[in-house]
Amino acid sequence: MRKLGIDQARRYALAAQGLADPRPSGRVDARHFRRVVDRIGLVQLDSVNVFSRAHYMPFFSRLGEYDRSTLDRWLWGSGEMFEYWGHEASLIPTRDHYLWRWRMNGNWSWDRVAQIKREHPGYMEAVLGQVRERGPLRTSDLHDPGQRDGSAMWGWSKGKVALEALFMEGLVTASHRPNFVRMYDLSERVIPSRHLETAGLEREEAQSILLARAARSLGVGTASDLADYYRIRMPQARPLFKGLVDDGSLIPVEVDGWDRPAFLHPEAKLPRRVEGRALLSPFDSLIWYRERVERLWNFFYRIEIYVPEPKRVHGYYVLPFLLDGELVARVDLKTDRKTKALLVKGAFAEAGVDKERVGRELRGELEAVATWLGLTDIRVSPNGDLAERLT
Repeated sequence: MRKLGIDQARRYALAAQGLADPRPSGRVDARHFRRVVDRIGLVQLDSVNVFSRAHYMPFFSRLGEYDRSTLDRWLWGSGEMFEYWGHEASLIPTRDHYLWRWRMNGNWSWDRVAQIKREHPGYMEAVLGQVRERGPLRTSDLHDPGQRDGSAMWGWSKGKVALEALFMEGLVTASHRPNFVRMYDLSERVIPSRHLETAGLEREEAQSILLARAARSLGVGTASDLADYYRIRMPQARPLFKGLVDDGSLIPVEVDGWDRPAFLHPEAKLPRRVEGRALLSPFDSLIWYRERVERLWNFFYRIEIYVPEPKRVHGYYVLPFLLDGELVARVDLKTDRKTKALLVKGAFAEAGVDKERVGRELRGELEAVATWLGLTDIRVSPNGDLAERLT
């Protein structure tokens, strides 16, 4: 069996994610966006906007400065992407719609939906009818949206549950997201017909393809790494790996220091070295699976949004900093939109790094991201061992 050193595994991972290439020097357009999505497979969405919308950052990390309105038009108006539950809520190429029919066709359950069907017969059908007649619409646009349960984080109203269930079934999708509010419309009015008419696959075949796609986007990973990428449950994924190895879609390897077998994609590229820098959103596909991040870089990372403030170690919205193929620091960022300032609430170096160089490179990246976001000032709080090197 082929054996890989940990440095090789890192370089495979970064090349697969498009983080080993130099950023383009000219104007960034849809061709560049397509290339990023071709590499990473899908883009995660998240509502937190304390620094920047999550789906903007993976493109900046790989491309540098670009026009966000151009990206929005491509994501929501080109017909090339659609929203679905891929890796959490995600934007996925519409050409891959057929790979998700197994999930749309009932491979999920939700107690709230069963409750609505039992207590409000015909309500689901009525909601779909309203979307058909009046869409795109949001939950509050329904004739009878119901009341939200304010005592629970996910205490959705019956209208929101109905729309989300129709979304899960693939009958409706998001046409656009003004202020990040999902506007629901019939899938046939959003997704080009050629993609909807492509025959779907049975669960096992679709999941096998998705596992191979995950390997292509990760370069190298364990079975759990690959399964997590598209949120495939391990009991369903585990039996599929033998077939993927037998047909050459995956190559079994051993990675130095890993206590479990791994798989290499046959098209994975191994650059001689990785140079450059990037801030990584907590929702960047390189670092989705925190266990893999720790195995690859010995970098323990947890998002602390839901941790009470007194118990946070590094901050509310912390971005890892990648420099020349290594995760060398982390920085807690917030955007003050009223004063057009980037607030650096904390900056922390990893053990053993050259703090002078890391601080200098991080300052350069913070200046670049501030310019991209239209901010005119960077304010650094005296929190963390890199803070004084950023002022």
